Amino acid sequence: MERLGTGIGWRPEIADAVENMPGIDWVEAVAENVCPGHLPESLRRLRERGVTVVPHGVSLGLGGADRPDAGRLLALAERAEALGSPLVTEHIAFVRAGGPLTASPRLEAGHLLPVPRTRDALDVLCENIRIAQDALPVPLAVENIAALVSWPGEELTEGQFLYELADRTGVRLLIDVANLHTNHVNRGEDPAEALAGLPLEAIAYVHVAGGFERDGVWHDSHAHPVPRPVLDILTDLASRVSPPGVLLERDENFPEPAELEGELAAIREAVEKGGGARADGAWRAAAEPSRVSTEPARQRVALAQTALLSALVAGTPVPEGFDRVRLGVQARALAGKRADVVAKVAPELPVILGAGYRPAFLAYAQGAPMTDGYRRDALDFAEHLLLRREPGDARARRHLREWWLDRSGPTPRSRRPGVRLARATRRALLRR
Repeated sequence: MERLGTGIGWRPEIADAVENMPGIDWVEAVAENVCPGHLPESLRRLRERGVTVVPHGVSLGLGGADRPDAGRLLALAERAEALGSPLVTEHIAFVRAGGPLTASPRLEAGHLLPVPRTRDALDVLCENIRIAQDALPVPLAVENIAALVSWPGEELTEGQFLYELADRTGVRLLIDVANLHTNHVNRGEDPAEALAGLPLEAIAYVHVAGGFERDGVWHDSHAHPVPRPVLDILTDLASRVSPPGVLLERDENFPEPAELEGELAAIREAVEKGGGARADGAWRAAAEPSRVSTEPARQRVALAQTALLSALVAGTPVPEGFDRVRLGVQARALAGKRADVVAKVAPELPVILGAGYRPAFLAYAQGAPMTDGYRRDALDFAEHLLLRREPGDARARRHLREWWLDRSGPTPRSRRPGVRLARATRRALLRR
């Protein structure tokens, strides 16, 4: 595996700081935020300097019951080629559920949700990863995720699940030590036990990130400093294997560059501390697996994931065996994240609605699950308010209507009075 060194997550908000930061060997960019034909100038300059750029996907949903979407795979492949990347990465998670497999409406989580560690889920995940591997021009690595909730009736530990996944598919692993800490606090899972069960030679690189604890729940925020327990897990991992790369993730609440550089120094120190004797694993790339039908397993996984996601975003009953309190925490977190991301995708909405934006959106989210991404969510939210003749302030409502009309059609509205009148008449007739 290529040695990557020490890196940091590239984000537009800290692009200048990353370019000027000493000792950065590589960066990781969120794949969905990069356009292959119009790469950010900052990433171009980093590439010209010989800095490796790895695209990190968040929307494939490899752990979902459906096979990976060909369009999403093509988009990820295009980004890998445009960036000259040695590998691409994604998550062991599901992000949507419902649809034809369950004869129910499609639901979007807008978040990475854990797959059950069962034989059914493993069979489905393995086939999905093989499909992705065949479609991508470079090797794939997949990341363990953080979770607030535990699935009932799990058959494998984290280490066993990841080991068998790598053994059956040959996929590389992106190990997030912050997520191991999250699962330790939230689900009582021992990070050392998880590390002991991993195929260490399958590790492509390591993520390190911060979070915070509230009411006994650890939130993997990527917006806070890296805590000591996460660095200790990194040291433990480095005592078992020399990680090919280690990367600091920060997604918001960005500190001054000096603070980021201090965190990178602490990460290097934790890796060096774990140096010394290492127990190399005996893992090897998988042989060609036997191909068996996963259709029955997909059906069972689809039903289970749809029931969970529906409880989280549509207010349906909590599936048997789940912790109701934890599901409530997760549901509120998902609604809050939707509100935050919609505010970024459509920054005009918080301006138009003022302090009423967030409570209005959270009230809307309780009865309106996301079905087609955040941009559609923003339009649906605005339309919901307009149909209810909200907000109460006529001026704000007029601005909201103008905003919605400008963005709800296939092209921006013409400013010519005749065209605008014709369009308004057509909308009125259609509504009747």
